[in-house]
Amino acid sequence: MSEVAGRMAVQAGAAHLEKSKGGMGVLLGGVPGVPAAHVVIIGAGVVGTHALQMAVGMGARVTVLDKSVDRLRQLDLVFGNRINTVYSNAQSVEDAVLDADLVIGGVLIPGAAAPKLVTRSMISRMKNGAVVVDVAIDQGGCFETSHATTHTEPTFVVDGVVHYCVANMPGAVARTSTFALNNATIGHAVALADKGWKQALKDNPHLKNGLNVAHGHVTYEAVALALGYPYVSADSLLG
Repeated sequence: MSEVAGRMAVQAGAAHLEKSKGGMGVLLGGVPGVPAAHVVIIGAGVVGTHALQMAVGMGARVTVLDKSVDRLRQLDLVFGNRINTVYSNAQSVEDAVLDADLVIGGVLIPGAAAPKLVTRSMISRMKNGAVVVDVAIDQGGCFETSHATTHTEPTFVVDGVVHYCVANMPGAVARTSTFALNNATIGHAVALADKGWKQALKDNPHLKNGLNVAHGHVTYEAVALALGYPYVSADSLLG
């Protein structure tokens, strides 16, 4: 789903840069003689990488920020001078955001609330008609001004900046998302059906890591911490 959401983020952002949708009226890839839009992607994980692929493919000028130099190095080897890679800190995020036409927030901490990396002050100083897409909104969002929206009413405006903060972005492309999710989960479903949930989790540590609640206990530490519940390890419940 992160792959789908990352690709959708650029698609949605490009659409909302159009004047009729509240944006500044900029074509993402530009045309000969007119510069392309500047797309800033915060986070170079699955979401950010797939957003990067789409943005580069559409001809945008792209900057990607991450705290992992190794990850930035990998992206630089693949995309070369078609992108700018920047180590993420408070100053570099602010500099990139203020120059951006489209900002995509793809910083996700599995099971925990997303960090607020783009402040209200930064948003207030962005270009009028710029667009931000908060892919982390399902986990609270990584923009301080974000709140969840729906596919029916996907955007709102704060200080002249269009915010696209749809929870469950992949739901807009349900057919693609369903096939993708089925491809990723069918092996787990078969294992659960054949072995029962306890044995399937014992045999597969990756499946066990996906257990969130069992017998009324929260078995995912980050979720327990975020919600204020006691954490109980999965191993202690599998017997």
